[in-house]
Amino acid sequence: MPLPKLIARPRRNRKSEAIRRLVRETTLAPDDLIYPIFVDETITEPKPVPSMPGVVRHPLSEVGKIIKEVWCLGIPAVILFGIPKHKDDVGTSGWEAEGVIPRAIAEAKSAEPNICVIADTCFCEYTSHGHCGVLAGSTVDNDATLENLQKEAVAYAAAGVDIVAPSGMMDGMVAAIRAALDHAGFTQVGILSYAVKYASAFYGPFRDAADSAPSFGDRTSYQMDPANRREALREALLDETEGADMLMVKPGLAYLDVLAAVREATHLPLAAYNVSGEYAMIKAAAERGWIDERRVVLETLLAFKRAGADMILTYHALDVARWLA
Repeated sequence: MPLPKLIARPRRNRKSEAIRRLVRETTLAPDDLIYPIFVDETITEPKPVPSMPGVVRHPLSEVGKIIKEVWCLGIPAVILFGIPKHKDDVGTSGWEAEGVIPRAIAEAKSAEPNICVIADTCFCEYTSHGHCGVLAGSTVDNDATLENLQKEAVAYAAAGVDIVAPSGMMDGMVAAIRAALDHAGFTQVGILSYAVKYASAFYGPFRDAADSAPSFGDRTSYQMDPANRREALREALLDETEGADMLMVKPGLAYLDVLAAVREATHLPLAAYNVSGEYAMIKAAAERGWIDERRVVLETLLAFKRAGADMILTYHALDVARWLA
């Protein structure tokens, strides 16, 4: 039996690499990437993170070196996480003028003034109990934590940060931080809100890297339930109303539907966080020869872009920038 005459042949647009490039709908570039950096003021040499192959904690003395490497690879931004010498029950090291992150910001800007420096703005790394704010019994006191977030954000702004990134999922955190920054004269410091942050099992390796695991309980009373999608839209739109300049969905890979929904709901720049557990799974499988690391990483990051992300926070950033070059 003869085949019908085909009019539409989509394969014509796939027949060569040149044509595939011409019709490609989604692209990935170093400009899309933000590189997370762990800065530890208790060490003098880089310290590998066992659960995250290729990731290290950097001493303050090495911040300038890694910043120059990031910039030379064409990556426009970094996000800093601090590991302090001193922890207490409210996280006072988080807002000290000479704390680890203000000093790291200064080192970064000294090494490359043009790089965009973002500072994670939370307390889990600074509290002795590992929760993201001030405790009232066994729960986090939302409003008392807001006051401390204001102090932390202003300290980072005074050190020269470009963007603060509140990540604790406290109600009203964006409005409180915006008010404090404006009152202190830092009207040009932006806010990248972790607007949609789930209480995810994918954060385990990060907590090793940042020494931020809670000493009791979990964070389900302030981070979002993985079962909820509509709530993500409410959280994102609340933060936009409160003055966020950019929004984030975290984690990324298991929440592509949420990322796409938030993209449809807002015109603000949108970030996806390719989190530590996602990174560690790819690294572990690649070490065993089960997957092609480069292809899987690039496919994963393209998925974030395809779902609507404008920028991607990823521990793969240095490798990706080299591959794309």
